Amino acid sequence: MSTPTNLSLNKLYSGKVRDLYEVDGQRMLMVASDRLSAFDVILAEPIPDKGKILTAISNFWFDKFSTLVPNHFTGDRVEDVVPAAELPLVEGRAVVAKRLKPVAVEAIVRGYLAGSGWKEYQKSGTVCGIALPAGLKEASKLPEPIFTPSTKAAVGDHDENISFEECEAIIGKELAAQVRDTSIALYRAAVEYAATRGIIIADTKFEFGLDEHGTLTLMDEVLTPDSSRFWPADSYEEGKNPPSFDKQFVRDWLESTGWNKEPPAPALPAEVAQKTADKYREALTRLTA
Repeated sequence: MSTPTNLSLNKLYSGKVRDLYEVDGQRMLMVASDRLSAFDVILAEPIPDKGKILTAISNFWFDKFSTLVPNHFTGDRVEDVVPAAELPLVEGRAVVAKRLKPVAVEAIVRGYLAGSGWKEYQKSGTVCGIALPAGLKEASKLPEPIFTPSTKAAVGDHDENISFEECEAIIGKELAAQVRDTSIALYRAAVEYAATRGIIIADTKFEFGLDEHGTLTLMDEVLTPDSSRFWPADSYEEGKNPPSFDKQFVRDWLESTGWNKEPPAPALPAEVAQKTADKYREALTRLTA
């Protein structure tokens, strides 16, 4: 299943991966599809069971972090808001979530030098404008985790890295500091736990919203292979791009085709889609077993 369809609830929004349906003025149904977005382009081919795997991983982390930061869970069960005939469409891939006012930046924390950060560092010795020590290699661990926010692009557009000062200008100084400090605290806690499961979390992206009282609330998804770079600790080697449990496998395949990263993306071979699903499932098994 690639996209939940034919729900009788009013659809509020279709994102790169998730579909949001209205329950009432305070609640919504968040459904994770099997769609995959790479380089901000939604691929035509679904990743088998991806939505269920992402939901299970996110639910695990939301529960684990519940004492660190409020989250979007309402405590309601999916079967209480979805008609019985439609439950098979959303089984294992939906949660009932609070309707929040989204914070208008992506909260990204990097603990290792990888991806676009590595490319920038090679040119300028910085990541998102933050100066780093000389002599770092690809996949080097950073001296401290760094907060590198980005804009929230509309579907089909590209997120853009911004400075912390630009983040402050968009959401205000006080909220920017709260988002930064909360994100780094969550990342540190996740890194510590994942290390016990043989996983290095190189970087991740958090999403936050504000409730009716203005309380910062963790929402959307948490520390999934879609929003994070997971590396197996036993094959990590500084100076090399490690194998990963995330969509880097798809990104690497797409880059090997010479694609210009504009829609439409090249058709994903079935074996690449299945290998990606296997990587996601391994991450779930390692983290939660």
